[in-house]
Amino acid sequence: MAIPVELPSDATAPFLPMEAKLAPELPHGPGWQFEPKWDGFRCLAVRREGRVALFAKSGKGLTRFFPEMVEALAAAGTEDFILDGELVIPVGESLDFDALQMRLHPAESRIRKLARETPARYIVFDLLRRGDSELSEQPLSARRDALEAFVASLHASPALRLSPFTRDRAEAQRWLGKTGAALDGVVAKRVDDRYHPGERAMIKVKPIRTADCVVGGFRYGTGSRQVGSLLLGLYDAEGRLNHVGFTSGIAAAKRQELTQRLESIRGGPGFTGNAPGGPSRWSTERSTEWVPLEPRLVVEVAYDQVTANRFRHGTRLVRWRPDKAPSQCTFDQLQREARPSRLIRELLA
Repeated sequence: MAIPVELPSDATAPFLPMEAKLAPELPHGPGWQFEPKWDGFRCLAVRREGRVALFAKSGKGLTRFFPEMVEALAAAGTEDFILDGELVIPVGESLDFDALQMRLHPAESRIRKLARETPARYIVFDLLRRGDSELSEQPLSARRDALEAFVASLHASPALRLSPFTRDRAEAQRWLGKTGAALDGVVAKRVDDRYHPGERAMIKVKPIRTADCVVGGFRYGTGSRQVGSLLLGLYDAEGRLNHVGFTSGIAAAKRQELTQRLESIRGGPGFTGNAPGGPSRWSTERSTEWVPLEPRLVVEVAYDQVTANRFRHGTRLVRWRPDKAPSQCTFDQLQREARPSRLIRELLA
């Protein structure tokens, strides 16, 4: 399947990037290439006749939100290309996913200001077209060789970085153990496979960790008077209970009983630190509707990633912890990579 060469508009991409299926562990055996799964926005970069367009995994345009990246890619060389990679923003010693989200702003002046203050980087891991050469049908091993040669031919720019890879499963397993503030997991690809636009033809592995959290509040289900989700909290060093996420995997047969239990301990502020439903561009009317609870109940949840002291995604309810005191549910139990800046330097050297 040849990938279209026409430069698309900024509205939608002409194809979607190859995606991955979630797996519990890295695959065994020969023929696999492992790559870090960076904590950023998946991005296809298309250049034709000097013009550059950026596209998210959904196919929507990202061009206007990252003007500094468009300028860097336009100036990097003279050849047309289609690249696959990850947009990231380094802030301090880590990669800041919130800084990426802040770019999705309607005001051009705001975007330009953020582009100057927190410039993005593009970590590339695949080359699908170079000049008139269609590469998507070639095996990954050949595409990787072509990508390394292509990046080496470009004008040096800190905005463009080549993502590393390994074909040693043990090394990939070590990467997996370092996921946190820079890495989101590890991706496995077949060395002899072509690029599959829009298909889940890769494997991704993300570490799953657990934490004991206070149930500081809950939300009713949509159109229901039964509990829909639990709001989770952790105590900081000052003794404030901060909202860190939610869990909603509550069995239907348990909801009525749990609702009654929760309603019996309604009251208090619920969260004395950061609270849910704070104002933002993504807030909805329903996101501010929650019921505060006295901090009595503790639940263990499984999570994959922590960003800005919050669970990035919804968590999975593992079990209730009546043996655990709410005061024991603190931030220091969260697993983060201690030195993300060192990891970034090691992998992108």
